[in-house]
Amino acid sequence: MKKLAMIGCGNIGSYHLGHFLKYDDVELAGFCDLIPERAENFVKRAGSGKAFTDWRDMYDEIKPDMVFICIPPYAHGELEFETIRRGIPMFVEKPVALDLDLAYRIRDAIQEANLTTAVGFQCRYASIVAPTQEFAKKHPITYVNCVRMGGVPSAPWWADKKLSGGQIVEQTIHNYDMIRYIMGEPTEVYTMGARGFVSPRPGYDTDDLSTTSIRFESGALGAVSTGCYAESGACYDSTITFSAADARLNHYIIKKAQVYDDAPEQEEEGDGFVVKGDGGMKKKIRMTEIPDDGQAGDLCDRTFVDAVLTGDSSKIRSPYADAVKTLEFVLACNQSMEENRPVKIGK
Repeated sequence: MKKLAMIGCGNIGSYHLGHFLKYDDVELAGFCDLIPERAENFVKRAGSGKAFTDWRDMYDEIKPDMVFICIPPYAHGELEFETIRRGIPMFVEKPVALDLDLAYRIRDAIQEANLTTAVGFQCRYASIVAPTQEFAKKHPITYVNCVRMGGVPSAPWWADKKLSGGQIVEQTIHNYDMIRYIMGEPTEVYTMGARGFVSPRPGYDTDDLSTTSIRFESGALGAVSTGCYAESGACYDSTITFSAADARLNHYIIKKAQVYDDAPEQEEEGDGFVVKGDGGMKKKIRMTEIPDDGQAGDLCDRTFVDAVLTGDSSKIRSPYADAVKTLEFVLACNQSMEENRPVKIGK
């Protein structure tokens, strides 16, 4: 039986452990965290394994066959290089780094070692992704609009942009990644940021709100707005809208998708209205809702574990090298915000 280890026993680690507890074909062998009580708690929950505070000691003693790396964004680097050197397949939580040069070096080392990897973009595994992809094939997307509003997370490092990368990089990266997954590669972004809307608090040094304009290789355009100023779910209806000339799809990440198109003559479910020339274009439209099955996170983890067990990584939807492209996307937004100019994407 293959041995699974985890580094980082915080909130996201707990999310993954909840999936592992259902697996009977791997041994939960080691848990590592700088706070010993957290690692020990994971051992108790798993009913197996050993707690560590130093991942090197865990690697030496446990000799894991796979590892889930669930550490804060600022902590990447040495851990990945040593994991690669030891030939241990690794699942890395997003974002994979805060520095592109570091991410490129890790990516190249992975490629040279021919190592199995995955990154925690579990939203790609949602059951509503396939219908969204099919919609985009049938209805070429001209414009995509995304909004993701929330509050300030409790992790002490999150509110410091130097440690987290800010909301675009640490949280809304899921939305940017989904947009990439459906739309293809972005070529240019222009991002504006705003501060002063979140009540002052110790250690808070990040953007309260940002809006990004995007150009894609296809020629399509997009916009993403995200903020951490929300105090209620009434703040905004967070979604991604993929707009074609004759239809649109609203993608609610890991929740549901709603397709709006022309209703047959006998159906009358609602009015659609857009300006056409100097007049109006009005037509009866229908909405078809597709619920998500809620299994994305488990499927994401299971796919990586199965890839290690079988040696076949073809079903992994988010290998490290691809995740670096999403990192390019979001870090370009931060650069644009800092320099107040459009930024080209890609190396």
